[in-house]
Amino acid sequence: MNKIIIQFGLLVFFLAVIFFIQKGFPLEDVLIRSFIIFIVITLLLGLLSLLFIRAINKTSYDKIDK
Repeated sequence: MNKIIIQFGLLVFFLAVIFFIQKGFPLEDVLIRSFIIFIVITLLLGLLSLLFIRAINKTSYDKIDK
């Protein structure tokens, strides 16, 4: 799961690099903005996957108790 999240984050990073280069930003700004987007996307997807897994575990424990 973590590997998928990191790979998706890298995909978004490189797409952001392409997008910002086409907009004509300097190279330093392109890398900084793309890295910030990579960090935000990776953290959000990591938190979302944790919440999803916990919800699945909670429902499975509730079914066992009944």
